[in-house]
Amino acid sequence: MNTLEFVSRLRTSDVSPATLEALRITADRLCSEYPYMSPEQLSIEGHAWLRRICNLLDRRLTLSQHQEVLSLAGTVSLLIGCVEYDMGQRHEARATRRAAQSLGEEAGDADVMGWAHEMAAWFAITQGDYRGVIAASNAGEFVAHNRSVTVQLAAQKAKAWARIGDRREMEKALDHGRAILETLPYPEDVDHHFVVDPSKFDFYAMDCYRLFGDNERAAVYADEVIRSSTDADGTQRKPMRIAEAEITLGVVAAREGDVERAVSLGRQAISGERKSLPSLLMVSGELRQILAKQYPTEQEAAAYLEELRALGARDA
Repeated sequence: MNTLEFVSRLRTSDVSPATLEALRITADRLCSEYPYMSPEQLSIEGHAWLRRICNLLDRRLTLSQHQEVLSLAGTVSLLIGCVEYDMGQRHEARATRRAAQSLGEEAGDADVMGWAHEMAAWFAITQGDYRGVIAASNAGEFVAHNRSVTVQLAAQKAKAWARIGDRREMEKALDHGRAILETLPYPEDVDHHFVVDPSKFDFYAMDCYRLFGDNERAAVYADEVIRSSTDADGTQRKPMRIAEAEITLGVVAAREGDVERAVSLGRQAISGERKSLPSLLMVSGELRQILAKQYPTEQEAAAYLEELRALGARDA
C-alpha cells in the first residue's frame, strides 16, 4: 500500500460516532446515579457496560476512537472501584483502581489518572494512612493540573492535615482548592460523581472544621450540605453526604452536652440504605469516641455504640 492507503486505513472505523456518543451518555448517567442508586445494582450495571465498552476494542477503530474507548473504560472502572469500596470490597476496589489508572495512562487522559490518584487518597484516609493521602494527592495534582479533580485532591489533602493536627497546612490546602474551583465553570451536572461543585467542597470543609473542634463553622457547613443535597420536596439527592453532615451535627451536639440529639443524629446517619461503609465508619468513629468518653453511663449512647460495632463488623 502507498502512504495514502495507509492513512486511509488509520481513519477507517467499524464503529459509528453515534455509538461512542451513546456510550459517553451512558457512562455519564452511571456516574450521576452513584449518589443514590444501590451499590449492588450500580456494580451490576457498571460491569455490564464496561464489557460492552471493552468489546469495542476488538473492532476496527480510528486512533482517536481507540483513545476514547480507553478513556470511557477508565471512567467506568473508576466508578466500579468506588462502588466496590463502598461495599467493603477493599481488595477488589484496589485492583479496579489500578486498572483504571492504567487505562488512563494508556489513553493519556489526565482526568482518569487524576481521579485514580484521588481514589488512592480516599482509600488511605479511611484507613488512617494520612501521609499516604498527601502523597496520593500530590501525585494526582501533578498529572491533573488545574482540573476539577484537583479541587478534590486538595480537599483530601486538607482532611489528612486536619487529622494530623496541622491547621495551617489544612487551611492552605482548602484555600488552594477554593482558588482552583473559582476558576472553573459551574458544572452542567452536579450529581456526576467525578465532578466537584461548590457544595461538594463545603462537604470537605465541614469535615476539616469538625476535626478541629470549630463547632460553629462545622455546623454551618453541615446545614448547608444537607440543604444543597436535598430537593425541594424533601427527597435526599445525595444521602451519603447528608449522613456525614448528620454525624457532624451529632458531634457538635455531643460536645455541647445534648447527648439525646447526638445519638438521634448518629442513628439517623447510619440508617440510610445508600452508604459508603468505610467513610461513614471513619466519621462515626469521632462521635463514638466522644460518647464513650463523656457519656459512659448513658443507656442510649451505649446502645448506639453497639449499633456502630455491628455496622463495623460488616466492613471487617
